[in-house]
Amino acid sequence: MKNGFKYDVDAIRAQFPACKLEIAGAPIAYLDGPGGTQIPQLVLDAMVGYMVNDNANEDGNFRASTMARYTEETARAAVADFLGCEVQEVGFSMASTQNSYNLALNLSKTFKPGDELIITEIDHRCNSAPWMSLKRLGCVVKTVRLDPVTQQLDFEDFKSKLSDKTKVVAVNWASNALGTITDVKKFIDLAHEYGAFTVVDAVHYSAHRPVDVKAIGTDALLCSPYKWFGPHSGVIYLKKEYIASLDFNNTMCDDIAKGGRRFHMGTPQYETLAGITAAVNFIAAEGEKYAEYFEDELKGLTGRRRNIVAGVLAMDTHEMELAKKLRMGLRAIPGVTVYGPAEGQPRTPTVSFTMEGYAPEQVTEVFGSKGINSWHGDFYAVEAVAALGLAESGGLIRLGMAPYCTESDIDRVLNTVAELARNR
Repeated sequence: MKNGFKYDVDAIRAQFPACKLEIAGAPIAYLDGPGGTQIPQLVLDAMVGYMVNDNANEDGNFRASTMARYTEETARAAVADFLGCEVQEVGFSMASTQNSYNLALNLSKTFKPGDELIITEIDHRCNSAPWMSLKRLGCVVKTVRLDPVTQQLDFEDFKSKLSDKTKVVAVNWASNALGTITDVKKFIDLAHEYGAFTVVDAVHYSAHRPVDVKAIGTDALLCSPYKWFGPHSGVIYLKKEYIASLDFNNTMCDDIAKGGRRFHMGTPQYETLAGITAAVNFIAAEGEKYAEYFEDELKGLTGRRRNIVAGVLAMDTHEMELAKKLRMGLRAIPGVTVYGPAEGQPRTPTVSFTMEGYAPEQVTEVFGSKGINSWHGDFYAVEAVAALGLAESGGLIRLGMAPYCTESDIDRVLNTVAELARNR
């Protein structure tokens, strides 16, 4: 990245109607991003525009009907650019959890008792519960240990759990609870040596770092557009050889259900697909403004894919600066413990902590009364929070950065936490 990079947070906030809202006389501090971002006007317009102008089912001989199929094809192309894959390798559904269960259902048709599936303690239940459910078939589920000190996955433990019976390895790319980023390629490469199918949960990662599915070599990857400015929905990448060979549960005729559509269980939600395309284009438009600062990272990339990567990098650069300020400020307050990997280790701009003398829910209630959006609990990363010994005490307090977050938001958090500490 070139020196002189300066992110225009005011310009991006102007594109989000939610940034005009106030609570208690102050703008809402949207630090709840890991649970879903706010929506830019561009995405809202695309969804409303579809429903007003082109709302119809597909395969009719009239304009609105032909636009339905066009809307799906456009969304598939946009997501392919976002993930760095081929158009036919993209599938859609209502949520990543639905995609995960659908994948487990279809893969399990060839499983037999004694087959082994590997999940991890750092995973969101989206990427672990579907595989745990296959115990009913007699499958053996093994769990890779989370090191409570480093708050990273134990790779040696992973190696010890692989065997010739391993059929699936499901691994998390970035923890929505701790911000830990895992070197998933290392896990994928070793899993493939054993002939295992690999699934990457990139729901949290994709909101902050560019995704290149071909570079990491995974067989499947999950992400959710509502984490990156789109509507509530789920996206799955599946290698084309699996798209072609798996026996999918699909109500459509073979001549209709081609490519990623074979993964669908019915017709998609077209207004959602219009919003997904707009969300990708929003990121790309931001990237076009800042591409000159990321020339090294963008080498070899062209077109919309280049702008998407630049946009994600620009937003993440801004977010990481805010997250570092927050971590440093929290650590300076007596009684506060900040979780996540050590400084200098790969991480996302998500900050989780606990406060001596307060349950996490009490802290988020105070935040909410002051217009600071936050989360508490385990965030469906149940095993990770349990591994840290925090399940019985209410889990963690979680704050996450998005590109519309400001230094003023961080100052409000730190002032609130300091006040709580003084009154403990």
